Amino acid sequence: MNRQQLVALVLASMCLATAWAIRGQFGHEQGAAWAGGIGALAIVLLARRADWYAKALQLSLASAVGWGVGGIISYGMVVGYGHSSSFVNAYYGLGMLFVIGGLFGLLGGGMFGLVLSDRADKRVDWPQVIVEMTVGAVIFYYFIVEQMGWKMTPPRSEAWAACFGMTVALFWYMFRHGHTGAIRVAIFSGLGAGFGFAFGNFIQVISRESGIPFNFWNVMEYAIGFFGGLGMAYGTFTTDWPQSDAVVSKKKLLTPLVLLTLAIPFIVWEQSFGSERVTKMVTELAPSSNIEALAGNVQMGALLLVLLSSGFWLYYFYIRNKALVISVELQDIKRFLLGQLGLYAVLSLLITGAFLSTDRIEQYLYFLNLIVIGLWIDKYSVTFSSRRLNWSRWGINLVFVLAVIALFAAVAISSHGVLHHAQNRFE
Repeated sequence: MNRQQLVALVLASMCLATAWAIRGQFGHEQGAAWAGGIGALAIVLLARRADWYAKALQLSLASAVGWGVGGIISYGMVVGYGHSSSFVNAYYGLGMLFVIGGLFGLLGGGMFGLVLSDRADKRVDWPQVIVEMTVGAVIFYYFIVEQMGWKMTPPRSEAWAACFGMTVALFWYMFRHGHTGAIRVAIFSGLGAGFGFAFGNFIQVISRESGIPFNFWNVMEYAIGFFGGLGMAYGTFTTDWPQSDAVVSKKKLLTPLVLLTLAIPFIVWEQSFGSERVTKMVTELAPSSNIEALAGNVQMGALLLVLLSSGFWLYYFYIRNKALVISVELQDIKRFLLGQLGLYAVLSLLITGAFLSTDRIEQYLYFLNLIVIGLWIDKYSVTFSSRRLNWSRWGINLVFVLAVIALFAAVAISSHGVLHHAQNRFE
């Protein structure tokens, strides 16, 4: 792998990592969906394929849906297991974070890969995919949790089992219809995100005794995004993909535009910028101010940014283009990527109060990442290679990763005593 390829992979990883770290302020499905959509745009931009530019919004939406679905999984208790002083509990915690992160990546990478492999002679039947994934979620959740009683994180939600069912159904569809490229992307994305989540929790644990005043929970979030993005990009760039049209029907842009620029950001705003949360933030950081007025300005300012951004992109991609069939250029994708990531970073700045206080150092690092991405991402590209499914090698890699995670657990328990918020799954 040459320098050009390596830098391109790092830039793709940074995009999803930065967005996923920002997602930590918002959480849930909508926050993960916003981040997943940004990760897909970075890969499309680095690929330098005009036919991918044409369906960049569809690719971004598919990735957003895939990564976003994983947002239903509860992992707060699992993180606590990783803080345990017992090897069994710590390894269980890191191992289950590997599973949870893997589900995020498998779904996100799989949905992204399916859109890439969709072509005129092998169309993806999306209604069938959705129905099969829904049925898979219901069946596996009922069988694993209700029937067998296999619970990962009691008494929290066991929605991971539903996501596992969706993943099985998605893979079964991809196998039946020969979407091997999508399978590769899903496997590498899942492996990367799973490792990243476990590794990030390991860093968080060993940092507890360091005394460094930094948000290491955010480091864990950055890690799952970085390695998940690395896996998704690597799987994409090492697969031979079919050519498709380099132009797109204008009407096909409207739905992904509305969902990506209005629906997801609006839900993020509605769920995160509630009066109670914003008022509490302002009260803690600016107690001498007119709290009610400042809190209202933060709320309305964030909403205005969301609406203005959505209106701009609707005009940019849809309204101003009068032709029924249009082409999308590299710079269009770059502007959209930076615009979406920049808006996400600004909303994070507002909800954390980092515009009032400099205590949240990580908030400013998002903008440093944004600058690096903006300066370099259109200067690097990749050369595609074609590799096949290699289950034996992936099996060996899985065993190796699990062994590394065991090493993480052993080092982690030796680095601390009893930690606050530590949890034990097994006594």
